[in-house]
Amino acid sequence: MYPTSPRRARRPTRQCRLAGRGERLQVSDPAPASRERTLVIIPTYNESENIERIIARTRAATPQVDILIADDNSPDGTGKLADAMAAADDHVHVMHRLGKEGLGAAYLAGFEWGINAGYDLLVEMDADGSHQPEQLPRLLDAIADADLVLGSRWVRGGAVVNWPKSREVLSRGGNLWTRIALGIPLKDATGGYRVFRRHTLLGLGLDNVSSAGYCFQVDLAWRALKAGYRVAEVPITFIEREYGDSKMNKSIVIEALLLTTAWGISHRARQLRSLVGRRGRPAVTGAEIRQSSSS
Repeated sequence: MYPTSPRRARRPTRQCRLAGRGERLQVSDPAPASRERTLVIIPTYNESENIERIIARTRAATPQVDILIADDNSPDGTGKLADAMAAADDHVHVMHRLGKEGLGAAYLAGFEWGINAGYDLLVEMDADGSHQPEQLPRLLDAIADADLVLGSRWVRGGAVVNWPKSREVLSRGGNLWTRIALGIPLKDATGGYRVFRRHTLLGLGLDNVSSAGYCFQVDLAWRALKAGYRVAEVPITFIEREYGDSKMNKSIVIEALLLTTAWGISHRARQLRSLVGRRGRPAVTGAEIRQSSSS
């Protein structure tokens, strides 16, 4: 369960074990929160070749932020490497989850951890280096005038590096379909490099989010727009991973297509019912208005 109103800031524990979204997170004694405290959430599963690099780059690029590594019990020892980094650096924290539950579940657990710990800004970042930590300052600058900032590959100034043409077509096509189906203006609703304000997450109804992967990102962006939050897109350069295996697979793509289509149909149906309802109301004539006024 996510809190629905601001809570007193708390100092996060250096490590915690989470069985799943239903288990409450344990935090230690309260401590005063500083202005715009920022937490970068990095989910991991078998990222032993990347985790030390991405943490070092993030700490160098944004030394003021804290980092939460949410490890899904990686069999390659990623969790142990994370523990060693946390022991050496007060800005690094580790969440050990019991197993692989997907990107969406890892971020939801990280959001809850960060909200309970009193952070003002919560950042999504991949562990594989595709989201460049050196570009995080531009996202943090943009959040000054927004409630959610998306790092975008497909706005002017954005780019991808080392992607096959088929991957680019898939991403561009998926985002085009999302714009058409949901009627949203975002160029890159599927991207996963983001900065949320705390109050934005509290207003999105995260307790009933069940999507994962690409669809998880679309879901949160759409919820933010429907709730009236200010959503900004900032150009980034996305670089394909050099080490380890991509977590993208066919099932994630199919889930995104099916759920986005279902959301789009439901959304358009509501629009149609609203339009028909307005047209079905009888018009009020001037004589009726005068008669009502005189009575």
